Amino acid sequence: MTTIVLLSLLGLITLITGLFTIKRYILPIVVSGLLVVFAIHTSSISIINENGPMFNNMMKFDQFSILFSGLILLLTVLIVFQTQKFEGETDIPLPELLTLFLFAITGALIMVSYTHLVMLFLGIETLSICLYVLAGSRRSELSSNEAAMKYFLMGAFASGFLLFGITLIYGATGSFHLAMISAQIQNPAIANSPMLIAGILMVLIALAFKVGAVPFHFWTPDVYEGSPTLVTSFMATVVKTAGFAAFFRLFFLAFSHTPPMWNQTLWVICALTMTLGNITAIYQNQVKRMMAYSGIAHTGYMLMAILALNQVAVSGILFYATAYALATIALFAVFITLQKNYKLDSIESFNGFAKKNPFAAFVVAASLCSLAGIPPLAGFFGKFYIFSLALKQQNFWLVIIAIINSCISVYYYFRIIVAMYMKKAMDEQTIEIDRMSYLVLIICMLASLVLGLFPDLILSLNA
Repeated sequence: MTTIVLLSLLGLITLITGLFTIKRYILPIVVSGLLVVFAIHTSSISIINENGPMFNNMMKFDQFSILFSGLILLLTVLIVFQTQKFEGETDIPLPELLTLFLFAITGALIMVSYTHLVMLFLGIETLSICLYVLAGSRRSELSSNEAAMKYFLMGAFASGFLLFGITLIYGATGSFHLAMISAQIQNPAIANSPMLIAGILMVLIALAFKVGAVPFHFWTPDVYEGSPTLVTSFMATVVKTAGFAAFFRLFFLAFSHTPPMWNQTLWVICALTMTLGNITAIYQNQVKRMMAYSGIAHTGYMLMAILALNQVAVSGILFYATAYALATIALFAVFITLQKNYKLDSIESFNGFAKKNPFAAFVVAASLCSLAGIPPLAGFFGKFYIFSLALKQQNFWLVIIAIINSCISVYYYFRIIVAMYMKKAMDEQTIEIDRMSYLVLIICMLASLVLGLFPDLILSLNA
């Protein structure tokens, strides 16, 4: 509760600060504020029982919400570090840009802490409205306008499915509270009710849209490509993490006792998502579209943990989301610099990059290896943990499909590595990366390596 209030206040302060001459200090203020909020947030781990339910049991700050909220805050700090150099690439001034990020993660924190379906809707809409504006923040560019419009229209349809599904669930169970819904579903007559089953499937469709799962993924490549690159990085990491946390929380707390219909549906979505994402990524030459389809494939892997619906799966989702986000943020941090130098959005912009900036090229290569699941980086253990979890649930064929898809992904990730180390550069000019981006790259690289060598640093948090 304190975290959400402080974030809201920080957003208002950031917006007001932009009116005054001290706005040049706004980035240090926001970064310091986020770190203070994170420090206060982590201190609440020892007093989870004192936090308890809030807002008439509509939200609860338990271990699950505290862990995912902490991850969202840290990822946002890494994104915010890069905003100052990115300011000129949008038509939104820096104070307003940072304010939108802060209000967006406020919605994300609501999404990981709700125990009431109305709060789930409010969290999703708070996050989504900020993203609609951020996606279209390059008002002078048609691609950005198109991205915002597509995201808004598809998001509106998804919200419609979510609200209709919530209505049907309420009609079948008589409650919006997750605990009450779970209790009502213990009754076989309610659990097998066509109204409840239809409601669950509609909510499943809405949440599948939010995380970019097949066949509700069509918005992802166009929105990723048209949005400013830093916004794309935010969508691919913070937004995806919040979406999966909300997804898991709903089905774990409310629907774990329902008939296996949604389970079978999700199995098919998992297989289609990882397969279509990886195969389509092979044919992409633009980096952001390739990463969009890569993100779709990783959505398929993470959905495997939701099939388990147990406390162990929480650690799997948390670890995988962390590994994926660190690698993605590092990759986009370098790509932003390359875009400024070459004005290109293609893989060719990485040609000869290893000679122009060896350290940054090494971090990019390591990040791509982590995404591909190559040891000893965090991405390998993330996949190993998710696949092991699926095997324990006897989803053998799904694991086989996932392993085949992981092998496919190596091809398109290594296209960038080959371009950096084996292709001739467009020119001989050295490419410098600013200090803040270097800091982001160092943090992401070290964190990915440490988590790959010592995975219990995260897995033990949910013990």
